[in-house]
Amino acid sequence: MKYILSIDQGTTSSRAILFNKEMKIEAISQEEFPQYFPNSGWVEHNADDLFRTVLNSCKNVIKKANAKVEDIVSIGITNQRETTVVWDKHTGEAIYNAIVWQDRRTSQECNEFKKAGHEEMIRQKTGLLFDPYFSGMKLRWILENVKGAKEKALNGDLLFGTVDSFLIWKLSNKEKHVTDATNAARTMIYNIKTNEWDKEICDLLDIPMNMLPEVKNSADDFAYVNKEYLGKEIPINGVAGDQQSALVGQACFEPGMGKSTYGTGCFAILNTGSSMVLSNNRLLTTIAYKLDGKTTYALEGSIFIAGAVVQWLRDGLKIIKEAKDAQELALNADPAQQLYLVPAFTGLAAPYWDTECRGAIYGLTRNSGPEDFAKAALESVAYQTKDLLEAMYDDWNNSEISVDSSKNSVLRIDGGMSSSDYTVQFLSDMLGTAVDRPEILETTALGVAWLAGMKADFYPTKEGFAKNWKLERKFEPKLDEEKRKELYAGWKDAVRRTLSTN
Repeated sequence: MKYILSIDQGTTSSRAILFNKEMKIEAISQEEFPQYFPNSGWVEHNADDLFRTVLNSCKNVIKKANAKVEDIVSIGITNQRETTVVWDKHTGEAIYNAIVWQDRRTSQECNEFKKAGHEEMIRQKTGLLFDPYFSGMKLRWILENVKGAKEKALNGDLLFGTVDSFLIWKLSNKEKHVTDATNAARTMIYNIKTNEWDKEICDLLDIPMNMLPEVKNSADDFAYVNKEYLGKEIPINGVAGDQQSALVGQACFEPGMGKSTYGTGCFAILNTGSSMVLSNNRLLTTIAYKLDGKTTYALEGSIFIAGAVVQWLRDGLKIIKEAKDAQELALNADPAQQLYLVPAFTGLAAPYWDTECRGAIYGLTRNSGPEDFAKAALESVAYQTKDLLEAMYDDWNNSEISVDSSKNSVLRIDGGMSSSDYTVQFLSDMLGTAVDRPEILETTALGVAWLAGMKADFYPTKEGFAKNWKLERKFEPKLDEEKRKELYAGWKDAVRRTLSTN
């Protein structure tokens, strides 16, 4: 047996998954690590914890599968995006904790840059907004606030990277300082039009460009894992940020195809092909993947509350004991009741971007009960997804690119909530299009495994992978157009009443 080893370095844990020749999972190993919150809005990881848990998971998954290190053909790495590490290139030690993507410490500074009129330049070059979310501002903070960091950086003694870059540098025993285009695209200092680090932005943020890694294709010769770590040199041939890796894992290779991942929140990405579509709805334009020197672009939007609304039913209202109970309740809801739950517990994300508004329920009657609350909670996820996709297609259709948005229109889903048939069927009803649920729900790990395996000639080409992609179930819309419009109009009205700008 031969395998591809997929490293999935996430926000709360590191995982290693072995995929066999048929792209089926042989074994999974996972290890959690501590989270640090030094101040309000600050989120950090110890960079050594990330490397240690990755290495442990790799060793454990090989043992679990009863495999030998010689059986591993190639390695793929997918990672939490935007999380920022700066380390000493001589010692390999991080000069500060990794600043996590969720961290908001640079909010005030971002506002000052926006007031100075820099956001449009950032948007035009990077497809992103001027926000603490992205790596550039985190890197700037480390250089400005860690004693001696700026001087060391100017002298060429420090390196910057997202988590993939740090892991590759460590695993290759300081040999390779590289990243891929999908991770570079999330830094806010990478020009996704020209595919290079942008000097104007680096100068604006006072970032020395000698710190930055080489940017490669998503399937490429990144490095070799030094034999001291796993006992044998193994090539790293695939790298992608987690959401882009899921898009690849769902085989969304055609323009118009998209994926939606339902975890605590939701990330939706729509493939726009070779065209960089800038959003007028405050969505993000990003790189979907880069293969053989050709860049494929995407539109991306996020929802703050998806699976978290089910946790609220369980932990807040205490009307269910387990997440799966929400579906049973929803199926028994009164058809005469039409409740709308706008789950703005921490505000609303794309396309509204109102962080001040708070959650609300509309349509309550004397007969409203737990079943109706559960139904409204599950349906809120479908309404929010429709909001995102409507905004995406609006951007695409109003761009200078001629596109038939109905062509190839398909949504593929993954994540915890995708196991709820009720939720997925209502999602299909609301979108008026088919929704595909894959056989393998570990799409993030699968995507980067395919990238590595394809580069190593172990897995088929893009066309072959797309053809062999396994569907578990296709959900077709059952709702008539009139009813769909009526329900969605009710949702839009509920959101309008909830927004803080009223």
